[in-house]
Parts: sequence; structure tokens; C-alpha cells
Amino acid sequence: MGIISWIILGLLAGAIAKVLLPGRDPGGLIGTTLIGVAGAFVGGWLSARFLDRPVEKQFFDLYTWGAAIAGSLVLLIGYRLLFGNSRDRARR
Repeated sequence: MGIISWIILGLLAGAIAKVLLPGRDPGGLIGTTLIGVAGAFVGGWLSARFLDRPVEKQFFDLYTWGAAIAGSLVLLIGYRLLFGNSRDRARR
């Protein structure tokens, strides 16, 4: 897959991660989609590096989508843990 495919996959994976983890995010919609793009790259790299399962060349491979969504979820959870309460503190 090319870089454009990874970006599109990441945008969709970020949207799916947002649906799976509803609630307020510190970065809003744009931040969540950027986390999705980064999560797609991280998920693909982790699956190739540690699970000995290289990412397929096809865009519609189920395992590739699973790795991208899992990477997006991990980054979104980490982002919420690090910056989740920053909006609440600023309003007080």
C-alpha cells in the first residue's frame, strides 16, 4: 500500500476508534483523525515487527484494518490518559 492509502486507512481507523471510544477528546475531530493516521502506521509497524505478520499489500485486508484500528485505539487511549483532563482544568 502506498502512503496515500495509509493516510486514508488511518482517517477511517481514527473515525472507527472514535466510535468505539465515545466521549470528549482533548483534540476534537481533527486531533482524533490525526491520531488515527498515526495509529495506522504504528499498528502496521507493530504487527510487522513483533507479531511477525507483515501488512498485506491490499487495502481491503481484514488484518491490516485490524492492526490500524488497534493502533488508533492504543494511541487514542494514551492521548486521553495524558491530556484528557486539560480542558476541564482550564475551565475551572
